[in-house]
Amino acid sequence: MSSKNLKAAAVFSNHMVLQREKNICIWGTYTSESTSNTITIELATSKAKATIKDGTWSAELPPMQAGGPYTMTITDGTETITYHDIMIGEVWLAGGQSNMELKLQDSKNGKDVVASVDPALASKIRFYNVPQQSYFSDDYYNIEEATSWELCTPETCGTWSAVAYYFEKNLATTLDVTVGIIGCNWGGTSASVWTSKEYLERDIDAKTYLDEYEQEYAQFNSYEDYCAAVEEYDAWYAVWQKKVDALYTENPDILWSKVQEIAGMNRYPGPNGPKAFFRPSGLYETMLSRVSPYTLRGFIYYQGEQDDCKPTIYGKMLRMLISQWRNDWHDDTLPFLLVQLPMFINREEEDRKHWPQIREQQMITHQTVKNTGIAVILDLGEFNNIHPLEKEEVGRRLALQAFYHVYGMEVSSYGPIYKNRVIHDNTIELYFEHANDGFLVKGDSIIGFEIANENKEFVPAIATIEGNRIFVTSEQVAEPKYVRYNWTNYGPVTLFGKNGIPMSTFRTDRNA
Repeated sequence: MSSKNLKAAAVFSNHMVLQREKNICIWGTYTSESTSNTITIELATSKAKATIKDGTWSAELPPMQAGGPYTMTITDGTETITYHDIMIGEVWLAGGQSNMELKLQDSKNGKDVVASVDPALASKIRFYNVPQQSYFSDDYYNIEEATSWELCTPETCGTWSAVAYYFEKNLATTLDVTVGIIGCNWGGTSASVWTSKEYLERDIDAKTYLDEYEQEYAQFNSYEDYCAAVEEYDAWYAVWQKKVDALYTENPDILWSKVQEIAGMNRYPGPNGPKAFFRPSGLYETMLSRVSPYTLRGFIYYQGEQDDCKPTIYGKMLRMLISQWRNDWHDDTLPFLLVQLPMFINREEEDRKHWPQIREQQMITHQTVKNTGIAVILDLGEFNNIHPLEKEEVGRRLALQAFYHVYGMEVSSYGPIYKNRVIHDNTIELYFEHANDGFLVKGDSIIGFEIANENKEFVPAIATIEGNRIFVTSEQVAEPKYVRYNWTNYGPVTLFGKNGIPMSTFRTDRNA
């Protein structure tokens, strides 16, 4: 519900979920002089006041226990905004790129899930999708104001993030409270897209994203030339994509090189400039900042694919992003749950072993940054498909991380994670965390271990399990020094914890 001068941020609407047991931040704008200069917010029996300053206002309502539905009113004494059907429960923000964005209806069994939504579950989960707008267009604020929190129905939930849907399903079922997700994601985006220019400028490596953007945009003589190039690209892309779709419809197994030979070389994602969704800091400004600091329990985050061109600095980028988001939400302790990248390689693509580097950086971030979790999904990747369709298990493993780290439950949430090693003559003995009850081998044998001596020339190795330890050896390496496991973009995954969660990619020496 809107009024003439008094407005709340677009993320506040009917059916919203507000975070339980925390101060609830409410904010908005005021576009003219107010006689009272004060805004009053009431929710159930709680009341707070805000002072209008420079056209904005914000206030905090005191913590509330889970419950509802409630009504909220915001008034300046003349104009009043009223929101209905508000629930107090758990709120998480789902960030990242295309694998977080992938819609429930497009995931494995998604259409059946959407068509047969369980009414008991539907009453406990809600969703707010931040509108995907890459720049502040003339229609930006109208589009934003048209958004609202959605109830879970067959007409709505199909467009929700599949990972987020299954995450909140697990939370709502186990915690028995209403769970709300704020979806803030866009395919093909680097971590730099979701971080402010101020933060990127602080670091020499992170700043390369800004420098490259400036170089690419400098190719245009003017903003008008850039806009013309965008129009040309959009027109070309529409025609090109139809050709590509037709080729895959005719022959689903056609090689990508053949597709481009026939349809033309791929020019995606187009000209880089002030309208580009992939420009550094862009979506941070037009999407993420529009919903901060909405009171949250924490973040779930699935991203990294787009940063595989700079895998060695990804850990730095990720830690910077976590710091940025926590700073924006005024809480350095906000939980941040990562999804580690799975196995993946495109057909015809050389294995440059940059995805295991990303996985390693994600694990290091989890191990060194407080209040983080990591969902290892090495086994859920698909060959030649960067968007694996099995999202239910991704959401479940994220929920296990939340239960363990955030809600204090004794659940088995990890597969084996490398801890340290001992070298014995021609064998290396490996120790692991989260492997006290041993390992589960899927398949005829353990695949993926490699071993090397001082020369760092790795060869396939034989791995033998003894209780909660693994011994690695090879006849080709008499004096081994290094071991690595599944250090590849794509390959079979055979080693798991007894809980069915796979062992994560690792190497015993990061310089090997």
